[in-house]
Amino acid sequence: MAPHPQRLTVTRRGWALARPFTTARGVETTADVVIAEISDGDGRGRGECVPVPRYGESVDSVVAALDAMKGAVFSGLERETLQRALPPGAARNALDCAFWDIDAKRAYCSVAELAGLGAVTPVVTAFTLALDTPEKMAEQAAANRARPLLKLHLGGDGDVERVRAVRDAAPASRLIVDANESWNEPQLSEFMPALADLRVELIEQPLPADADDALARVKHPIPLCADESCRTLADLDRLNRKYEAVNIKLDKAGGLTEALALAAEAKRRGFRITVGGMIGTSLAIAPALLVAQQAEIVDLDGPLLLASDRFSGLHYDGSTIHPPDPNFWG
Repeated sequence: MAPHPQRLTVTRRGWALARPFTTARGVETTADVVIAEISDGDGRGRGECVPVPRYGESVDSVVAALDAMKGAVFSGLERETLQRALPPGAARNALDCAFWDIDAKRAYCSVAELAGLGAVTPVVTAFTLALDTPEKMAEQAAANRARPLLKLHLGGDGDVERVRAVRDAAPASRLIVDANESWNEPQLSEFMPALADLRVELIEQPLPADADDALARVKHPIPLCADESCRTLADLDRLNRKYEAVNIKLDKAGGLTEALALAAEAKRRGFRITVGGMIGTSLAIAPALLVAQQAEIVDLDGPLLLASDRFSGLHYDGSTIHPPDPNFWG
């Protein structure tokens, strides 16, 4: 229980992207985020989320869900009871990360120490290339050919040509791709051998989540990663024989608490761990760095896609992300 009454403040803000970002789901020009801030008179904790339309979320719905929690927060809601008070999703993520932040300050330690983890160390992130024509994606790749890992958003017809153009433009970079549920089973069987020849290391969510049983009968020369098919711990049972990896995102899982539990159990079951995020500011990415410590592939480049980031946000040295200043988060 907090020593003083806790108050929850909820705000929204749009952050302009450096350039329009296209995926199989549409085009984004701003990152619309929601921030939960808990204060108790002595300190504050913050958490940022990005509503995910794929799960029926909007900025309005997330703000409404958080506003509805103000009374519970004032009455002594804690991080443990929050897990039952809100379902998985962006709203719980913002509040969960705010609790981690303020709880660490109350305990005079870091969030990593509070979670029983080792020190947070720098990680290398993928840099994301938006879906476009092969020529345009090759231009993006050429401009980022020095980055060690590129992630390509794909969208169906023409995807092999897109990957080939990127491979030619960035011959030394490791490549992973995200189909965003846009392929069908024949395309998967057709694309996979060609992508293997192009040295693609991972394919994220090739089929729609409600049609991914087909993956159990398709050979996987390239490991497959569950994104939309894996939100929380409860989804792991249905992933066997279909996926080799899971992509953990705090906005999907509903916060750092669930994300850490999911990572631990997925690892125990033999899944490879990747960590991703929506396009948001450093405040959204900082908590995900704790999960990234145990991930094989990290995709946390959201702040690099913004026209500007938060003041005193994360430091990116090329594709290397350094841990946040504790005064910023954690």
